[in-house]
Amino acid sequence: MTYTLGRVKQTCWVCPSQWDAWTVSGEYLYLRYRWGTGTVDDDNHNELIRFETGEPWDGAMDLDEFLTRSGLRLADEADVR
Repeated sequence: MTYTLGRVKQTCWVCPSQWDAWTVSGEYLYLRYRWGTGTVDDDNHNELIRFETGEPWDGAMDLDEFLTRSGLRLADEADVR
């Protein structure tokens, strides 16, 4: 399933890199990258997406790379903070 994000707010920049995000339909998603693993969870803490980078000690990733690796995408006029 592909999720299109309408709003994204970064809440931590490193160790872990994490964001609060909302889809264009209003669904909340929690994005996190830590220990070389990226996850996308819903508001019930269900893991929807998981990816590994092969860098077990890594905890920093920018949003563009996270979106690429996770398969998420931004809406054309997404509010990114």
